[in-house]
Amino acid sequence: MFLIVGLGNPGREYANTRHNIGFRCVDALAARHSLAFDDKKKSKAKIALGSIQGHRVLLAKPQTYMNLSGSAVQGLAAFYQIPPAQIMIIFDDLDLPVGTLRIRPKGGSGGHKGVTDIIQRLGTQDFPRIRVGIGRPDTPMDPASYVLRPFDGPDEAEVARAVERVILAVETWLTDSIDLAMNRYNGSPEDIAQRAARPAPPTAPTSLTAENDHDS
Repeated sequence: MFLIVGLGNPGREYANTRHNIGFRCVDALAARHSLAFDDKKKSKAKIALGSIQGHRVLLAKPQTYMNLSGSAVQGLAAFYQIPPAQIMIIFDDLDLPVGTLRIRPKGGSGGHKGVTDIIQRLGTQDFPRIRVGIGRPDTPMDPASYVLRPFDGPDEAEVARAVERVILAVETWLTDSIDLAMNRYNGSPEDIAQRAARPAPPTAPTSLTAENDHDS
């Protein structure tokens, strides 16, 4: 089984905020694959069980508030016996431009308190993650206040496209590898378009020597 966790804060007042982009991504993933979140909590999280691309998955939205997300992740991982390499964490990143994705197989928290708590609870940072850029404010503002603001105008359009790419990246991770997900979806839409426009490297000609030797 694979565990896919979107980070956010519970409650309607946080539903459309920048800090809740993780919730938004797993909600969209669930909708795409006709999975439903149970209103009952399991290990302090709302969960949806099902299958994506032929793989058994558990989607989760911790209900502990962001800074204590590790409690839910640890509980679910222990109950369902899911190793860290099969746990994907999706969360917001202030230091990335809006809509930019950064996919990694492991690493530190980058100062994100929810991810810091997950690392401490799991006792490892060796789990894949997708950071979704929410940008920084154009004017001086406390980051804690900024992340609790909703997306607006052009930012909302960029984030909507980013959510679609997150879904594709998760599907690619499940069916192939984290490396292929990184190669395809890391960066901004412009980065991805530039990579797609590059000519494919020439393939080496197939040698017929062995076949000819066999036939002779």
